Amino acid sequence: MGEEETAAAEPVTETKPLGERDLRVSDDEREHVVGVLQKAIGRGMIDLDEFTERTDRALASRTRGELNAVLADLAGLYHPAAAMAAAPSYAAPPTSSFAPGRRFELNAKYSSLVRSGPWVVPPEMVVRNKYGSTKLDFTEAQVQSPVVHIELDAKWGSVEVIIPEHAAVDVNSITDVKFGSLEDKTRSNGHMGNPRFVLSGRVHGGSLVIRHPRRGLFG
Repeated sequence: MGEEETAAAEPVTETKPLGERDLRVSDDEREHVVGVLQKAIGRGMIDLDEFTERTDRALASRTRGELNAVLADLAGLYHPAAAMAAAPSYAAPPTSSFAPGRRFELNAKYSSLVRSGPWVVPPEMVVRNKYGSTKLDFTEAQVQSPVVHIELDAKWGSVEVIIPEHAAVDVNSITDVKFGSLEDKTRSNGHMGNPRFVLSGRVHGGSLVIRHPRRGLFG
């Protein structure tokens, strides 16, 4: 048999690079997800039968993809050890009207400014409100980037920012707080999180409170 025939007979193998979803998980990660499922029961998101079924799946999971699937439909719950695989998609939806390179602005005066529910969040935004309250709830929002820059210009009104449990904030750029207060109830400032909300600007004559969504009776 010639060299050409020998080469042709040898099998060709290809090695595909592993993604985050293909990485193996540890017992600690599995046990952590079981703990997250217990929180889901306390919030009324799943019943006991679902908890048992999902727990069995979590304990049998071998990869991050399999483990994340256990929590995929539970909004607000998170598995930090698999951040990359569990991260939401940041692709802009077809209905997005945000122009590239331009900051999106929200303006109000003598009124309440509220954004909540499944709203679309741009990478950069400015929020201005005078003599009115402001509430930015990102719990169900579709975030377009892993980092969101929010410039605040709030005068004589409170500001409430609600972020998912897997997210984090950075308030180090807010250096102008007068006749008011700044309270980060999430204790996530400077910590890892996805997405990460970077707040800047000023708050005069009112409070700025950052918190997680309120939990149920047993949460």
